[in-house]
Amino acid sequence: MKKIWDTWNSWSLILRIVCGLAVGTILALVIPNSEWIALLGTLFVSALKAIAPILVFFLIISALCNANRVGAMKRIVVLYLVSTFIAGVVAVLATYIFPLHVTLEGVEAATKTAPSGVGEVLSNLLVSVVSNPVGSLTEANYLGILCWAVLLGVALRAASDGTKNLFADIAEAVSRVVRIIISFAPFGVLGLVYDAVSTSGLSIFNEYRDLLLVLVGCMLFIAFVTNPLMVWVNIRKNPYPLVFRCLRDSAITAFFTRSSAANIPVNMELCRKLGLDPDNYSVSIPLGATINMAGACVTITVMAMAAAQTMGVQVDFLTAVILCVLAAVSACGASGVAGGSLLLIPVACSLLGIGGDIAMQMVGIGFIIGVVQDSCETALNSSSDALFTATAEYVQWNKDGKDYIPGKDAEGVSAAL
Repeated sequence: MKKIWDTWNSWSLILRIVCGLAVGTILALVIPNSEWIALLGTLFVSALKAIAPILVFFLIISALCNANRVGAMKRIVVLYLVSTFIAGVVAVLATYIFPLHVTLEGVEAATKTAPSGVGEVLSNLLVSVVSNPVGSLTEANYLGILCWAVLLGVALRAASDGTKNLFADIAEAVSRVVRIIISFAPFGVLGLVYDAVSTSGLSIFNEYRDLLLVLVGCMLFIAFVTNPLMVWVNIRKNPYPLVFRCLRDSAITAFFTRSSAANIPVNMELCRKLGLDPDNYSVSIPLGATINMAGACVTITVMAMAAAQTMGVQVDFLTAVILCVLAAVSACGASGVAGGSLLLIPVACSLLGIGGDIAMQMVGIGFIIGVVQDSCETALNSSSDALFTATAEYVQWNKDGKDYIPGKDAEGVSAAL
């Protein structure tokens, strides 16, 4: 058994995940509806979600109290926000080129309460920021975690070296636990794929095929066209090795976990392998899981435009621009868990004069197609966190005259696919 286990661990993590994907699919077809197999996926995602708040909290405190500067953060935040806005523009243009019409009658309305407007979204954001720090950790409120970790990290800069080293040791210990959890990713993916294939299948998506094609098409366009273009503008080198590396190491895991929050440890590990500055990525990755929501912006915009086109509502150019801004702001308030962007669809619909009943029916459709839509959305969101973090640091490397190849490990190990 030890020899088998050592051989298994000698394979790359991606190869092991692909094996888990294949085995999970086969098992779902041969012995469907096994709770024990599906439990593997539940345990894996639960473990990531459980450790992620603690990881973020201590990493940010350690980074800020031990760092003299966090030089690339301004550029990272700008990249996050610009990318999210561009996603809204891409989504609007796509719905103009490929108008969407869906059957709204008979769709079961979602039972959850959605925000009534962008003001409520911003209000909720501010309330989350000043939430009880212990409650933020237990409830995985990442805005609250970020706020208190930053405040404590800055305050501890005046502490003794021994105190600073203590927080650095705690952060490193939590990171080791995370790496152990990630090593079980192939078994988690096996369970997640098994559950999806055995319970949903593909026939459920027939009616919403066109809607899915536009949603996924927009996200692919952003991942392979607009995001690489933004990277090239900043580093003036071929962006695709870095793009493919982030998609390979981050997007695949995020696709199956369907949670930006759960994928934070995965992105942290990717940044470490790329040799990036922990002072930057220990802050930018959790921040990206909160505000870097290009995929969520696409979902909100496309679903709102589909509702408008189904009802015959004409959306002029100025309204479309405002919709892009509103969708980008709303997306920044989307939860980092599966389906977190869907409840913000009514916010965009309200701008177009679409009532709550119709908007909530679109939310219902979103939950129906969520197996594909939310997986692609999370893969785009989470992989972009690592992509733009690396891009901002590469800009600094260019200024320092450092020789590097985008997407390669710090040790020079090839990241070729």
